[in-house]
Amino acid sequence: MLEALSHLSTGVMWGIFGTIVCTILFLDLFVFHKKSETPTMKVTFKICLSYVIISLLFGLFVLYEKGMETGMLFYTGYLVEFSLSMDNIFVISLIFTSLKVPAMYQHRVLFWGVLGAVVMRAIMILIGAQLVSRFHLVLYFFSAFLIYTGAKMLLETMKGKDDEEAAETEGKMLSFIKKYLPMTNKIHEEHFFIKQSGKWVATPLFLALVIIETMDVIFAIDSIPAIFLITQDVFVVYTSNIFAILGLRSLYFLLAQAVSKFIYLKHALSFVLIFIGSKIFLPYIGLKVTTSISLIVTFGILALGILFSLYQSKKGLKN
Repeated sequence: MLEALSHLSTGVMWGIFGTIVCTILFLDLFVFHKKSETPTMKVTFKICLSYVIISLLFGLFVLYEKGMETGMLFYTGYLVEFSLSMDNIFVISLIFTSLKVPAMYQHRVLFWGVLGAVVMRAIMILIGAQLVSRFHLVLYFFSAFLIYTGAKMLLETMKGKDDEEAAETEGKMLSFIKKYLPMTNKIHEEHFFIKQSGKWVATPLFLALVIIETMDVIFAIDSIPAIFLITQDVFVVYTSNIFAILGLRSLYFLLAQAVSKFIYLKHALSFVLIFIGSKIFLPYIGLKVTTSISLIVTFGILALGILFSLYQSKKGLKN
């Protein structure tokens, strides 16, 4: 029995993954959040912890089925994607604040945003996989792009311009959509569209959804090359992406108020992107980065960024 289980086909593994994701989404929408209400910190923490545990358990499943190295690649990919998702929290908070979306309706927007991200990431990953399989040199392009992105993020963060750029992008998108989409400025409960003077118009909730989806695609342009440089296994690439995204909603409600305290997280993310981008070039100078070393370095950089942020925040409170 154990021997049979250890040789599940890739198709069966995709089926198990799909069943887990569909079950999570069904329970989320139709059981745990049937009514629109402001989530409490206690409930949010439990949900966030549940997503992390499910992701870690799925990683053990991958490790058991595909071997230690593939399992470690899953965890590395998940860690990178989850960390980059934290960077999205500020943007999401900015969008909800700009459009004055009440907390009780934010979960509905984020649910459909995640559902859209599941589809969009699948399309982008499939395109990426085709490019990598047909043109191996594209990995070097991904590497150079990540190094550039990491360096640019680091410089902008040090100058304090990264938040300004996100706000400017969000403002331009808001103006563009309002120009071409008939809409009302009033919130109408949890509705994305309402009928007004015989015509269907969009509400701020739909506008928030469109901007969040668009911003996710922009963020994916950074994150997907990063995961392809960690592994070219499409199963690992997609599953690690989706498990990280699934936890984004609860993570948002948990950290939306506290994310500004992690002042060195973006610095850490910058160094992670530069490190991942540099890995492909390291063998040319005699350095080989194993899967386990890659995971340890990635985790170490992010942990240092978070710990130093907390230390500085605590130091600031004392002063």
